[in-house]
This record gives sequence, structure tokens and C-alpha cells, in this order.
Amino acid sequence: MDTTASGTPSLQYHNIVDQTITSLVVSPPPTFQRQQRHCFGESTPGEFPLAANPSIVLHVLTGCNLDPQDLAKLEATCSFFRQPANFAPDFDLSISELAALDMCRKRAIFKPMTEDEQEALKRRCGGSWKLVLRFLLAGEACCRREKSQAIAGPGHSLAVTSKGEVYSFGSNSSGQLGHGTLEEEWRPRPIRSLQGVRIIQAAAGAGRTMLISDAGQVYAFGKDSFGEAEYGAQGTKFATTPNRIESLKNIFVVQAAIGNFFTAVLSREGRVYTFSWGSDATLGHQTDTSDLEPHPLLGPLENIPVVQIAAGYCYLLALACQAGGMSVYSVGCGLGGKLGHGSRTDEKYPRLIEQFQTLNLQPMVVAAGAWHAAVVGRDGRVCTWGWGRYGCLGHGNEECESAPKVVEALTTIKAVHVATGDYTTFVVSEEGDVYSFGCGESSSLGHNGEEGQENRHTNVLTPELVTSLKQINERVVQISLTNSIYWNAHTVALTDSGKLYAFGAGDKGQLGIELVGQQNERGKPERVDIDLS
Repeated sequence: MDTTASGTPSLQYHNIVDQTITSLVVSPPPTFQRQQRHCFGESTPGEFPLAANPSIVLHVLTGCNLDPQDLAKLEATCSFFRQPANFAPDFDLSISELAALDMCRKRAIFKPMTEDEQEALKRRCGGSWKLVLRFLLAGEACCRREKSQAIAGPGHSLAVTSKGEVYSFGSNSSGQLGHGTLEEEWRPRPIRSLQGVRIIQAAAGAGRTMLISDAGQVYAFGKDSFGEAEYGAQGTKFATTPNRIESLKNIFVVQAAIGNFFTAVLSREGRVYTFSWGSDATLGHQTDTSDLEPHPLLGPLENIPVVQIAAGYCYLLALACQAGGMSVYSVGCGLGGKLGHGSRTDEKYPRLIEQFQTLNLQPMVVAAGAWHAAVVGRDGRVCTWGWGRYGCLGHGNEECESAPKVVEALTTIKAVHVATGDYTTFVVSEEGDVYSFGCGESSSLGHNGEEGQENRHTNVLTPELVTSLKQINERVVQISLTNSIYWNAHTVALTDSGKLYAFGAGDKGQLGIELVGQQNERGKPERVDIDLS
């Protein structure tokens, strides 16, 4: 689906009638008469200069892709932008609201929605098209929807091109690569059975893969269970090629997150659904642990739109888009303080993490590691919390933090992306530089990457620039790393030109590079033979 071309008709602007040059030339010159003239047309002085042709203003606002906050500021500072514009499709809407609606119509997720669905989303977001636009833009920014992406799963990797093609490689003991076999793949291989289906999101778990199409359909392959309790655990059966999840066919899904014991999906309206992990009413519902039916996440988020979800070991984070700003909710197991509420207690229903209000930080990206979590704020600050083993929180020690804490060593950069794994954290700056800290096992941090150097396995307690990625002279836009406590970690880095680099554990082919001799890992980023642009 093209993100720039819209299948919905654009707003109809009033045309300015052209005059021919001949008519201007043959007309007799008017008799000179002194008149008091101004730039407001026939309007009185003091009104907005372009009030006589507001369609020009609408065209400029839409063409410049103004931020929803900028549109709101225009309304707050000038009555012209608050008044009904008397334009189709809604004559009561203001110029700013019409501009926001037109920009919403250009978004890939919004275009297929019926008018009733669009109005329902507007009400859910707070009754304003500016808030709907903020919701859509936030989801695109933190989830890379409609863009290429790479996923480092437990023992296998996925790569989604900007055209929606999917490549997979690595471990395949449960058919999680989707090629119709159980054989490992040491080189990226396209999933042929998905031809004609455009994929916009991917998620990888232990022996399991889920893919989301641009039509909101979910395809799964590998183990049939929605989360594994231990290494090597096997579902009752598995699929080696992608199968559509029929229980989700009536839900337009835009993201999936696979955690231990459960899986969660996010609808385009911002609703969260979960599978399994319903014992003892965990996640707000009581079901059998093998339940394959989606259940809505109950509690405060029932009426609050969510733009991103992230799943860790027995817990779920949700980035919510409320009228007052962005916020983060958490639910599940609180061991190690990873829920961020200042305690280690479990939460059966989503609970607002209040610390971000105290820090005056607007969360924009959220990441859930196995035992710790991280957030990037609008101002570029990074917060981490949870189990601090091996220094994965970046605070210079291995202490636990039960509430979000700003990583002081990163205050000199503006972060735009964060990724977490099993006691490992990566941060990407606005300039495309990458910083990592935490567990150095499997050389997955990317530091001291020359083969044979013993210190490339050293744990890092505070953020350090990944110089091995700096040397490739490419701007990194996304990092993904293994988020599982049962697999040796590996990391993949995607550049803005569509190049993919991998490093860390590679014993199953998950680096997309065939290792030689006794090698089982690579400390230095190696280019994977695939173009995601």
C-alpha cells in the first residue's frame, strides 16, 4: 500500500478563476480615483490577510505536513483558524481540523477505514482530527510501519523490505522461518508463500514468528503456542508455512508482540488483545493457558488508544496516546521492578507509570527487555528501569530501579530509538550513532569487535559508542536484539539506505552469514547480503 497516494478523495479546494491575458490588455484603463486600499481584499483591516481565500491557507497547511501541535497553536493564537471554514467534507470544521483530516487520509492505516470507523476513531482519540493525526504519526514513528525493519529473534532473524517482502534466516527447528521445511538457513531467504501479501510488521519469539499485513491480517508459523515457558518447549504441533490466524480475522491488527507465556496484538483503533497467560486472571481475564482466542486487555486502556506495545518476560508495556499527552502503562509480573511503579508487585490490570509526569518527559518509544525496560522521550532523554544486572540500565552499577530513571550519561545526545534484550540495551541518536550497555556475552554489544580480543565479552555499565557501527559510515535508524533468556544474543542494525548489519551469536545462522571453522559468533558488524530499501 502506497503511503503517499490516497485511495480516498482529497479535500476539495476552491479554485481561483484565471483571467486571460487578452482580457486584461483590451480592457480600457480605469479612470484614476484615489482610494484607500489594503491587503485584506474586501475585508476590514485587522482580519487575517488570506481570509478572502482560505483555501490557499488549507493547501499550505496540508502541503507542509504541520505537526498536530503546530495546528493546535495556530488555533490558539488566531481566531481565523478556529472558525468554521465552510469547506467539504464537513462545513463546520475549522481550517486546522480540515488540514489534520486531510493528512490523516494520507496515512496507510487510515485510508481503508469507512467513514463510521473514522468517526469512531476520532471519538476514541478525544474528538479532534488533530488528536487522530497525532495518534497515527506516533504509531508510525515508534513502530516503523510502512518502512523496512529487521528483527533479531531467539535464534532466528527476520527482515521486512519497504515493499513488504519478508526474508528469514537462522534456527528453524519448529518451522519458524516459514519456508515449508525444518532446515536451518544461513543466508536470508524470502518467504515465497507470501507473494502477493504486503507485510508491514513482524514479531519473533522462541520458535515462533508472526507477520502483519497491510490489510490487518495476522500470519503465524512455528510453534502453535503463544509463548514458551522454557528453552526447547514445544507446542502440540507446529506450522512450517505462514497460516492466517482466523480468530483475528475481524480485527485490523497493526502490531504483534510475543512474550513468555503470552502474545499481544494491537488493533489500528489502539485496542490491545492478548492470547493465553490468563491463569489467575493475569492480564485481566481468566482463561486456560493454551487458549488461542484473543481477549481484550481490560482495565484503564479499554477507552484509551494505544500506539505501541512491547512484551518482556511475563509483562507487557503499552504506549498510550491521551488527550493530555503520551503515557506508558504496564501490566503483569513486577519482579525486579520492571513494571516501573516503584515496587515489585504484580499488576493484573494496566497501571499508569506516573514517574514520567514527575520527570516532565513525554514518552515516544517504549522497549521491553526480558527483565528491564526503556523509554525515549520527545526531548531525546532515555529512561530505564527494572533489573540492572550486568549494567543493562546504564546507570553505572548493577542496581535495580523500580521506577524510570534518566540515563545521565546520554543527556548530551538526542535519542530517537531504543532496543532492549536479555540484560542488554541499545540507543540510537538523532545523528544515527549507536550506544550500547549491559551484558557483553556473545559479543552482542558490538564493542572491541576484532576477532581474538578477549575483552569483547566485557560487561558495560554505562553507555558506550559502538565504534564498529560508526566505522561503516552509515546512519543507523533501527536496532533489534534477542529478547529471550534461553538463547545467546545477537543484534541486527538497519541503516537509512536499507543496508543490514549483524553481530553476536551466529551458531544457528541467525546472522545471515555462514561462519567458518570453530566460529560461533561475530564481534564485528558484518553486512548481510540483502537490500531492504
